Amino acid sequence: MKENKVLCAVILALGIVIMGFALKQGIDNFTNKDRKVTVKGLAEREVDADKVTWPIQTKEIGNDLGELYTRINSTNSAVKQFLLSNGIKAEEININAPTVIDMSAERYQSNPVTQRYNITSTITVTSNNVKQVRQIMAKQGELLKQGIAIVDGGYENPIRYEFVAFQKMKPEMITEAIENAEKTAQQFAENSHSVLNKIISADQGQFSIENRDENTPYIKKVRVVTTVTYSLKD
Repeated sequence: MKENKVLCAVILALGIVIMGFALKQGIDNFTNKDRKVTVKGLAEREVDADKVTWPIQTKEIGNDLGELYTRINSTNSAVKQFLLSNGIKAEEININAPTVIDMSAERYQSNPVTQRYNITSTITVTSNNVKQVRQIMAKQGELLKQGIAIVDGGYENPIRYEFVAFQKMKPEMITEAIENAEKTAQQFAENSHSVLNKIISADQGQFSIENRDENTPYIKKVRVVTTVTYSLKD
């Protein structure tokens, strides 16, 4: 009988200890459940564009459509030969159908029309050899010597530089962004006399690709920002 009482007392004491420990853990968890820090991590790269789209536009004006088409075709042949002789591949050249504006049919034309037709031809070069294309752009004076003037494509047909290989960089840049986020969170934890714990949530990062500046559109700035939330503990 006496031994049973001792055993019951031991079990009761053990139960109280376990309950106390569980209660403490519950209180700690309740206290720390809202202790977290959300930080942003940044990773940036400067890269050369790996694709260029170059629209080459020429214009002819006159009153005889047949003659204008003959002149446009001759100009297109000269431009294409110029490109091929400078290393552009035939498959990188696309000659679009010319567009014709009948100036006499324009609703808002108030001045007398001396040249009825305005024909625009566009030859588009699309290449992954950006450096080569840029070198050819600098040689456009050779076309001027042949009496061929390249006109500005304006907002509708600008020269476009792209960086299409950024998918290969994504894993590395996301890793770097998360590491930078962790450094920031670690500094915050130290300042608050806490210990950085596990990641509660994280996004995959928002990527952006833009020109480094207005004067060098062929150099791109790739940027990713990721948001990470860490829990903190004492």
